[in-house]
Amino acid sequence: MFYVLARLFCKLILVVFFRFRVYGLKNIPRAGGFILAGNHISYLDPPAFGAACVRKLGYMARESLFRPAWFAWVLHHSNVFRVRRGETDIAAIRETFRRLKEGTGVLIFPQGTRSVDVAEVQSGVGFLARKSGVPVVPAYCEGTDIALPRGSKKVRFVPVRVIFGEPIVFQKENPLSDEAFASELMRR
Repeated sequence: MFYVLARLFCKLILVVFFRFRVYGLKNIPRAGGFILAGNHISYLDPPAFGAACVRKLGYMARESLFRPAWFAWVLHHSNVFRVRRGETDIAAIRETFRRLKEGTGVLIFPQGTRSVDVAEVQSGVGFLARKSGVPVVPAYCEGTDIALPRGSKKVRFVPVRVIFGEPIVFQKENPLSDEAFASELMRR
């Protein structure tokens, strides 16, 4: 219930103050697990992708966000789970597969951190796509880098939009490397 209310609150704020628009909703799978792979340019991206997606999402987030304890509670009830960056986090990988198997979408930022350079990608999304077999929906958030730039504490009320691309399934019979898949995903 908390997730639904938080999503509605974020969507209301985005619509009222940021003239929020969403394109390509038909590209979100109607059922089953899927990976939503989005660009990450601002702290506003996770709520924007969550507000835009018509299905419930799980969110992979860096471990340091879970401090202080009250914020960890909010994140936990918003369907967010921890990942230790800079290493292979087996617990986060297992949690991702568990959620995908349950039929939930999982939001992942292939860049690994906030970056305006979409060419900087980690191979993890390719690994997850190859091992899970679920569709990967490329997603692009625009305007959040102006609304709340990296390092800024001032919010600017500019238009924000989210675009969902056509899903991609990792082809096991003619596979790309995990790195090549991640790069192709970010290109799309």
